[in-house]
Amino acid sequence: MRSIWNGAISFGLVSIPIKVVNATESHAISFRQIHTEDGGRIRYRKFCELEDREVTQSEIGKGYEDADGSIVPITDEDLAQLPIPTAKTIEIVAFVPEDRIDPLQMDAAYYLAASGAPAAKPYTLLREALKRSNKVAIAKFALRGRERLGMLRVVGEAIAMHGLLWPDEVRAPEGVAPDVDVTVRDKELDLADALMDTLGEVDLEDLHDEYREAVEEVIAAKAAGEAPREAPEPATGGKVLDLMAALENSVRAAKESRGEEPAEVTHLPQRKTSRSTPKQATGKKSTSEAKKTAAKKTASSSAKKSTSTTKKSASSAKSTAAKKTASAGKSTAKKTAAKKTTARKRSA
Repeated sequence: MRSIWNGAISFGLVSIPIKVVNATESHAISFRQIHTEDGGRIRYRKFCELEDREVTQSEIGKGYEDADGSIVPITDEDLAQLPIPTAKTIEIVAFVPEDRIDPLQMDAAYYLAASGAPAAKPYTLLREALKRSNKVAIAKFALRGRERLGMLRVVGEAIAMHGLLWPDEVRAPEGVAPDVDVTVRDKELDLADALMDTLGEVDLEDLHDEYREAVEEVIAAKAAGEAPREAPEPATGGKVLDLMAALENSVRAAKESRGEEPAEVTHLPQRKTSRSTPKQATGKKSTSEAKKTAAKKTASSSAKKSTSTTKKSASSAKSTAAKKTASAGKSTAKKTAAKKTTARKRSA
């Protein structure tokens, strides 16, 4: 890879000669400007205002326009001799945990390659120190006409540097969030959690630029004199009138896209979070259920007692009636026998 900057890493009193190479590349498709009537190329010509003639790239330099409109010429030699230590040096100023860096500050990425055999030992020392500390190095460096902030970290067996925006270059998110009061229900959060779980993780290697592929297909078709493939009908969107229904449909669609059975999502199990209401322990009945059960037992017991009392009363009545009948029979028999005895005596 071609280097874009040569210098050194300043690590305390240790100096590591390095070469800076781009760590990323763009695969975006670029277009030329053409004259729509005949397809001719549109080119920009660079003219000198004073001489009114076109100039070559070798004749073009840098200049700073002052407030009064005058131009102050600045040469590459002027910039190379700036009286700052970062002109040709990546100066490490601190080591901090990686989570201290706001991703909003992230800019272009570079690889720092050891320049020559003498750089191998200090380069490896810095790399292994970064690995063991689980920290990143914060550095200052000058590149393309200005001083920049950078973050050094280990990628594989190499040291990478991310350009960082200065803190005052990151805008505050004022006026971005909704300025109205919105209430999000627990059920909506539970469905959102379920949707996140269904979508799951992804291997970034599986992602690709579908827009670029579609543009390449259009270019290939037109180059072959064929009509480009017609675009599919765009999905009909609209206002979300029912957020719960939209979340449920999203969970169902995500499961179907993964080949899973579209389970019913309207009765999702409640998540064990601070939002969830603690469930009662299994096997324990609520107070109202206990009262109902006790009332049923009391009613059943009363009914049994009533039935038993009725049976006893009936039995007692039968016994009394039988005793009376038996007593009446004995009395009648005695009277009959006495009458017969009196009649015999009179006859005698």
